[in-house]
Amino acid sequence: MNEAIGWALAALAAAGGVYMIIATVLAIRLLRSGERVVARDPAVTLIKPLHGVYPGMDAALEGYCTQDFDGAVQIVFGVHDDRDPAVAVVRALQARRPETDIDLVIDGAEHGANRKMSNVINIAARARHPVLVMSDADIAAPKDYLRRVSSALAAPGVGAVSCVYLAQGAAGFWSRLGAMSINYAFLPNLALGKAIGMAHPCMGSTIALRAETLEAIGGFAAFADHLADDYEIGRAVRARGLRVAIPALAVTHLGIESSLSEVIDHEIRWNRTVRQIDPVGYFGSVITHPLALSLLAGLLLLFCKPVLALIFVLIGVRLICKLAMDSATGTSAGPWWMIPARDVLSLGIFIAGLTVDTVGWQGRRYRVGRDGVLSHP
Repeated sequence: MNEAIGWALAALAAAGGVYMIIATVLAIRLLRSGERVVARDPAVTLIKPLHGVYPGMDAALEGYCTQDFDGAVQIVFGVHDDRDPAVAVVRALQARRPETDIDLVIDGAEHGANRKMSNVINIAARARHPVLVMSDADIAAPKDYLRRVSSALAAPGVGAVSCVYLAQGAAGFWSRLGAMSINYAFLPNLALGKAIGMAHPCMGSTIALRAETLEAIGGFAAFADHLADDYEIGRAVRARGLRVAIPALAVTHLGIESSLSEVIDHEIRWNRTVRQIDPVGYFGSVITHPLALSLLAGLLLLFCKPVLALIFVLIGVRLICKLAMDSATGTSAGPWWMIPARDVLSLGIFIAGLTVDTVGWQGRRYRVGRDGVLSHP
């Protein structure tokens, strides 16, 4: 029995190696060939919900103040508590940039179980412009960000815009371990899923939409209880016959995990979100862990010569895919020698995502219902 399982795992691992090569090629193509549209710069309100501080936060937030953009820009930051250390960061930014239209909303009102969306709802009440661009607290953007995003939104049939993202470990070793999962697994998987029509991305890295579109889908309040708020917004936009465009632009997710437990907690929440969105696809994604599967096969088959050869081939595949992504993006999420440990951890988190129905988020625990609605356990 163990032998049969071992050979089945080895076959799955071999198929996974081919999968990773194809997915990496498609990820590089996605980064280079997103949608491009030329349009006038509209008036934009940038919505930034904040919670705590993180390494690189000053530079990330200031980057939104120095955009190469001709339209009017209102930046509205928001926190739930005036004791949040992010308040001091925003106040310092306002002092450095008096010429920039920067507002700060401090409002503890909660409109649902999803605290981030409650923050967004509070912020959106201050929005003055017809185009809204929301991005998560830990997202840094290049200087042409608003121009690219608003231009994509102007294309016919587009109801919302989202952006792929690369990760940068901003808080040391553990955050780099987390960043490797995004750059070398999540992004290739997303690219392949999008290419074959199984993935319909709308990500918290960026969600841009017109105020009238937001009103038509029920406002941000309609998503205040959902774990996958970003995906649900995209689904609501598509339900109205509009597209979610992905421009030729990658933003940066600043990884801030300072411990292994934070990495695991964060990634279990991500995995649980993906399982909620696409349970069949989530089960099938076991193939995206080829190196870890080959190591399991080795344990069951006593590391016989064919399996040892497979393990070394897959190590080579993972290294080549990493180097290809690093070359295409001009960045490195982590060193090559961390790849085996990263892949084993990813498989463990995948398994946990099959069984876990509670997640941690902003210091609280939530139960996730079958419909993706959050509640306190």
